[in-house]
This record gives sequence, structure tokens and C-alpha cells, in this order.
Amino acid sequence: MDALKGADIAVAAGEVVGLVGPSGSGKSTLLKCLGAVTEPSGGRMTLGGRVIYDEGWRIPDLRVLRRDRIGFVFQAPHLIPFLNVTDNVALLPMLAGHANADARARARELLEALDVGHRAQAMPSQLSGGEQQRVAIARALVSRPPVILADEPTAPLDSERALGAIGILNRMAREYRTAVIVVTHDEKIIPTFERIYHIRDGRIHEELGEGHMST
Repeated sequence: MDALKGADIAVAAGEVVGLVGPSGSGKSTLLKCLGAVTEPSGGRMTLGGRVIYDEGWRIPDLRVLRRDRIGFVFQAPHLIPFLNVTDNVALLPMLAGHANADARARARELLEALDVGHRAQAMPSQLSGGEQQRVAIARALVSRPPVILADEPTAPLDSERALGAIGILNRMAREYRTAVIVVTHDEKIIPTFERIYHIRDGRIHEELGEGHMST
């Protein structure tokens, strides 16, 4: 039995779209395929104009693809507890070979843009839930990936912080020309999307969201 049945999805640079559906509908499978974690059984995927999968992976090192070209934001921030905020964000570019000073400078720039620059030297345990999620968004953006996959990023947040986090993702998507896919059950944020992909039993259909009326 196929988890996905001809799923077709396209997201433009600078766009944030929602991916919704009941439990077991195929959302997680699709996200893992898009994130190069699970290999599809067929089909074609492109990222930033480059074919990354066409009846097989076309990328020699999937770890490098995930590190440099795909940003991930999860329900829990998953910050490294023994690194301060700046180093949590700077770690990926450091691992990619950027000079430590350059990676930290890029991290601080993002933290300022996300209004947590004043927490740059704090440890994760000293942050509020909303601050931790902003740091997680900064970490996802720091390598300037063409796509961010956000899996239930607002689930632990109250209404105000949830809407704030989605507002930040929209602003960062526009500024960095990043395509963002948000998997969610959160009824608070679904009205913010301009486009929504509904998935059920592995099949997808697209509809305009309420967000398109406010642009």
C-alpha cells in the first residue's frame, strides 16, 4: 500500500504554504520525502531549480543536502543545552566549513532580526518557550536554505505566540526568498496561509487560504 498517491506540490521562493490533514493521511511521509530523509518509490523533486530526485536520488551526499539546502523547524526547538544561543544557531555553518567568526556574525544578525538578539549569550534553559522557538527559526534560516520544512512549529505555543511565530516565518520567507512548508493541525494559524495543501489517504488537493485576501 502506497503512503502517497501521486502527491504534487509546488512552493515558490518567498512563499509560506500550509500542509494539513488528519493523522495517518501521509503528511509525515511527505515531509520526510521532501526533507531527503525517506526515499520515495518514484516521482521527481526539484529544489531551487535543481533536480534532486528523479526515480532515484540525483545528489551524491544527502547529509550535505539536508545541512546546507533544507532548514527544519520542529514542534520542540531541540536546542543543544550546553551551547549558548549564538552557538546553537552558528553550529550548522561552522560544520559546513565557515569561519567561526563569520558563522557567529550571521547568527547574531538573524537573532537581531527575530528580536532575540538580547538573548545571544543566554543558555537554552534561560529562554521562554517563544524565545526558544525563535532561536530554532534562526537556526533553520542561518544557512540561507531555499526551503524550510516546519513540522507543527506552533503546537506548544499559545495563540499570541503562535501567530507571532507564523508572522516571523512569513517575514523571513520574504526577506530571504525561502519557500516554507508548514505542517499543522493548529486551527489558530491555518487562516494565515495564502495557499493550503490538504492531504487525505495520500492524495493532495490545493485551495486558496484566507491569507490571500489580506495581501
